[in-house]
Amino acid sequence: MATPAQGEPFAEAASEAVQTAVMSVRLVLAIADAVRRRQQRQKKGEDELLPPAEQAVEAVKKELKDLLPPDISSALMAGADWPQMAQQLMALKQAGVDLEQLLPRVGEIAVNVRDQVVANEARVAGEHTGEWERMLRETLPAGPVREAILSSPTWPDIAATMARLDERGVDVRRILALSHDEGLGVDQAVAKVLAAGEAPTTSRDALLSYGPLTDGLDIPKDLDLSDRTRAYQQLSISYQENERFVRLVKEAMPGREREADLMVMAKHWPLVAARMAKMESEGKPVKEHLAGLMKDTSWEQGQGQLGSRLTVAAAKVLSRPPGEAPPAGQGKVSTRAARMQSSTMGPTKARVSKGVTPAEPGVAVHRQAGPGAKQGKTR
Repeated sequence: MATPAQGEPFAEAASEAVQTAVMSVRLVLAIADAVRRRQQRQKKGEDELLPPAEQAVEAVKKELKDLLPPDISSALMAGADWPQMAQQLMALKQAGVDLEQLLPRVGEIAVNVRDQVVANEARVAGEHTGEWERMLRETLPAGPVREAILSSPTWPDIAATMARLDERGVDVRRILALSHDEGLGVDQAVAKVLAAGEAPTTSRDALLSYGPLTDGLDIPKDLDLSDRTRAYQQLSISYQENERFVRLVKEAMPGREREADLMVMAKHWPLVAARMAKMESEGKPVKEHLAGLMKDTSWEQGQGQLGSRLTVAAAKVLSRPPGEAPPAGQGKVSTRAARMQSSTMGPTKARVSKGVTPAEPGVAVHRQAGPGAKQGKTR
């Protein structure tokens, strides 16, 4: 047997569970009565009067006792609103509702509610946290600190510590209030560290782009040139701006539309566009700078793809004052040599350089017939 000290709170909890179940019965019956009234208004244009209270109480008492659990039926009939509920039940019966089918279903709902309340009360009582949860909510404002405490897996331990402090005469509310400020400080400090940890690492594209292409530009560490759309977003270049920059390049390279297209299709073109955007924001004449692409055509030869060489050349002319000569050591390639290397020239223009075997196969240079002057110097 449970001791009186233990029995009293358990009895109190059971009573609260039954009263909560009774509330659910009231709710279901009120909804059913509202549906009945609506149907009757639609059919007859007005509500039917409820049967007399005394008559209704006697008429449905037996059915209520037979079809609902004893604790719930007793609590219903002991309530001050029982006569009104009896009238509702009687009106439903007179309207054609079978109480022998309705009440068992209502009783099942009430039993579920009762059992849920009992289980919850048992959990709170077992953890001894109910009182301290109420104190916590009353003492601390809503926010990250309070929610962190209540959602923590160690909350039962925290509540137990609060209980021990209270038993020793400590003002737990004051400690909670002081701890709240400290908790906010911790929350902000941790958030700052986590945010720093989420900073992007330097991508391969960003690393490989350092140099003339990115000098003076604000390049994101996670630059992704493999995704053109994303690259434009990372560099804050709109579609309209890019189209205008493409047009400026083509205007600066008349007759070289193919080469201009190769530059625009090159992987690093977004960096050239970003440089032009930066220059425009600074009020610099982008068009005059781009004219340097046709004044210094050293980009026509070299290693790598032509489009890639052009992006580097564009970055250089955009970085130098208009008309300035290229740095020493970067001589201008001869026009004739550039034409011979250009992909726009046919193969019939191939040049025979010094020491190269003539086109006629199988004959040594010094044994060729004819004047040597026409074939160049022999070895």
